[in-house]
Amino acid sequence: MNVKNKILLVVNPISGNLEKGELIDMIKEELKARDKKLKIYETSGKDDIENIGELIDEESPERVLVAGGDGTIQLVAEVLKKHHLPIGIIPAGSANGFAMNLKLPIKRIDQLEIALSDNLLETDTLLVNNKVCLHIADLGINAELIKNYENSKIRGKLGYFLQSIPTLIKCEYPFNFEIEINNKYYQKKGILLAIANASKFGTGANINPHGKINDGKFEVLIFKNLDFIEIFKSLYSEEVDFDSNFVEDVSTTKVKITSRTPVALQIDGEFIGEVTEVHAEVSPKKLLIAVPQEYLEEVTNN
Repeated sequence: MNVKNKILLVVNPISGNLEKGELIDMIKEELKARDKKLKIYETSGKDDIENIGELIDEESPERVLVAGGDGTIQLVAEVLKKHHLPIGIIPAGSANGFAMNLKLPIKRIDQLEIALSDNLLETDTLLVNNKVCLHIADLGINAELIKNYENSKIRGKLGYFLQSIPTLIKCEYPFNFEIEINNKYYQKKGILLAIANASKFGTGANINPHGKINDGKFEVLIFKNLDFIEIFKSLYSEEVDFDSNFVEDVSTTKVKITSRTPVALQIDGEFIGEVTEVHAEVSPKKLLIAVPQEYLEEVTNN
């Protein structure tokens, strides 16, 4: 049985290259004012899934707060396959793509208010090569960019920007993909193939304007070429209507993608490696996430 005044806070101390001490102090102060007990776990990269699971069994919290980036949320999502607990998100990563899709506010106190609220949304998760995917995985030029970013010393959006031009110069696109959906096979060529549960990258680019995070399916999108006008639209417009010569998309619950040559793969902003085969499907395990009231109404009423 959950203890109604106990919260588990999972913190990634190195995510986003941000100092977490001030953030933790703010959360402690706010929870004390609400008469909530707080247990803090800092990830180390070693046995985190097992350790968090044991803490949940021992402490029986009413909710898990996550202060980190998409990788930290993924970690907690793995744990919560065995525990049906709501998550509250305090974005503290480099790009925070999942939080951007949930339309979380910028101010920390507002984020915490939402993270502790009863505005709960049950969202889909995907399994991409048996790894949890929260919002977007892709093969191709963006994954190459993330690989280069992870090897650089500059963090945040500036780091992505500085790696974009070298990536465009060195990346050997277009890529050739064979896609199997609903027992149908397609041969496609493009610069990027996205597996999208949500609509946006952490950079703000709206690549999947019709995607919904709770509709029981995902979109497979093939971006055919480097059309900078269409890319500009994805960055600066909420209501994007892509030209069919730029992107093709199909909704599904399961897909198999193969390539004769290895192609870079990223999942939720984390470079996974170069692969020749990807299997993706909607996971039966969903996440219960605290979201802004406006976003809850948007996705449940449409």
